[in-house]
Amino acid sequence: MTRLEHVNVTVPDPAASAALLCRLFGWRIRWQGPGMTTGRTVHVGGDDSYVALFTYGDARPSSEESYRTIAGLNHIAVVVDDLDATEARVKAEGLTPVNHADYAPGRRFYFDTPEGLEIEVVAYS
Repeated sequence: MTRLEHVNVTVPDPAASAALLCRLFGWRIRWQGPGMTTGRTVHVGGDDSYVALFTYGDARPSSEESYRTIAGLNHIAVVVDDLDATEARVKAEGLTPVNHADYAPGRRFYFDTPEGLEIEVVAYS
């Protein structure tokens, strides 16, 4: 079986982004340090998968919509046990859940992080 181990995303402040994701999802920082050739990286997640948050130190927002950009990252999806509790934490951070849906076999919503990373939150129970 093949599984996704990690995704690497450029953000303006990896430490701040990692702290938010830890608060929202109960994740932990797995590793942090210099990037491969420059910048800084923080790996945040669980035992089997993580999000690598990277910055050169001069990250710039894209003027292009990701859904129209070839190889653009549209969103990251996470599975949670308690969708309502996760949504409450998202709201407590001052973020806005949108696009709620119930569908077989679960429920979901989306939100954007302060730097504009779209995250889908799904529960299958």
